[in-house]
Amino acid sequence: MTRPNFVVFMPDQLCADAVGAFGNPHARTPHIDALAARGTTFTNAFVQHPVCSPSRASLLTGWYPHTAGHRTLTNLLKPHEPNLLRILKDAGYHVTWAGMRGDTFAPGATEASVDAYGFSTWPTVAYGGDYPEGVWSRLFYRGLVPDDGRVDPDEAAVRTAERWLGSPPEEPWVLFLPLVAPHCPFQVEEPWYSMHDRDSLPAPASVGGDGHQPAFMAAIREAYEIGEVTEEQWREVAATYYGMVSRLDDQLGRVMAAVDRAGAADNTVTLFFADHGEYLGDHGLIEKWPSAMHDCITRDPLVISGPGMGEGGTCASMVELVDVLPTVLELAGVEAPHRHFGRSLVPLLKDPSAEHRRYAFTEGGFTVEEESQLERPDFPYDRKGALQHEDPTLVGRAVAVRDRDWTYVWRLYEPAELYHRHDDPHERVNLAGRPEHADVQQRMHEAMLHWLVATSDVIPTEADPRLPHVDLPVPAAGG
Repeated sequence: MTRPNFVVFMPDQLCADAVGAFGNPHARTPHIDALAARGTTFTNAFVQHPVCSPSRASLLTGWYPHTAGHRTLTNLLKPHEPNLLRILKDAGYHVTWAGMRGDTFAPGATEASVDAYGFSTWPTVAYGGDYPEGVWSRLFYRGLVPDDGRVDPDEAAVRTAERWLGSPPEEPWVLFLPLVAPHCPFQVEEPWYSMHDRDSLPAPASVGGDGHQPAFMAAIREAYEIGEVTEEQWREVAATYYGMVSRLDDQLGRVMAAVDRAGAADNTVTLFFADHGEYLGDHGLIEKWPSAMHDCITRDPLVISGPGMGEGGTCASMVELVDVLPTVLELAGVEAPHRHFGRSLVPLLKDPSAEHRRYAFTEGGFTVEEESQLERPDFPYDRKGALQHEDPTLVGRAVAVRDRDWTYVWRLYEPAELYHRHDDPHERVNLAGRPEHADVQQRMHEAMLHWLVATSDVIPTEADPRLPHVDLPVPAAGG
């Protein structure tokens, strides 16, 4: 393969468990599954933050959220900071961002990082609107929306990508497609709305009761008034969510077909991943939370596909989303201009059984002193914001450490958690503090401390002169 093109297809709030290629027998995702069959599926890939913007900042820089303070929805990537798109642009790639999904770059950074941006087909309708009465609004559920020719932002972005691929540039290119779905509100038109049989869907993972559970979980159920949501209601939300996933799967298929029509399939690598997952009823919760560390929020449906990308491979090694940056750069033959913490996945594309990382790390949350900087969202996120301001310890800083068998969570204001994922895949039974697992807990805790110290910051590549010239008058004599 010569210097490859790249399609980066990134849904928002897509949990790995909602994709057929990741083992869900109820999902209808033929195009994602076909993509996986042409490449490598990473079954133990984890995001570095449970919320949109910090997760995107992390994967685009190869930095952890704490490295440069990208831990909020409002500290976005600055023009002077490195990011994958800008590195590729500076290396001669033509970079196109189809759509106008924000929450990633601060002012000026988009212009520095991409060559083309926005819609050639404009949306005619935004997401959201009126909610059904009752608890549905607190489940972020709208259900069936009309199939009346409306064009939402995701559809507009996909049509823009299709049109752009009708005549792509001659130089190597990057097509970046960050979509909104299946982010709530949970809504979709036909035929996607009725595609999944409600009665056949499994019930969500039940609320755990053994050992300490993070306080935000009960607080959300109480504040949202969703503690008594029935299994039937959860299945309705899940079926609608699965319909949204099937719709974005169809959109992925259209983009892949456009790549074929452009004659670029033999020289294009496609990366499919999300910025984080979704509770979808697991643990009696919905949506996400800034200090949520559960598997359904942090495990990512990462697929890398294309010629030479390990056709049909499945990799169970521990992988982090910061590994995307060095992987793409190695495939492109480009050196990173900055120190980062990613490790290229190219060796795993050749041998998916190879070891990669022993641990994967995720972090989130805030200190009590940062309360004034937390979001104050409008309906339907108003109660979420209110909880964080009323008791900021509910969203206290947290770090999760995972290996293939265990999850350890350290929280600034709450007791630790330890889950044996082999026996407890939904992380419901907290084993922290039990003498029989003390050695595991100590090992994971020491791994966390080592990681925090080793990745606490980066030294800028530009060195400052130790004795810069200062253009000021000398101190005057007293008089």
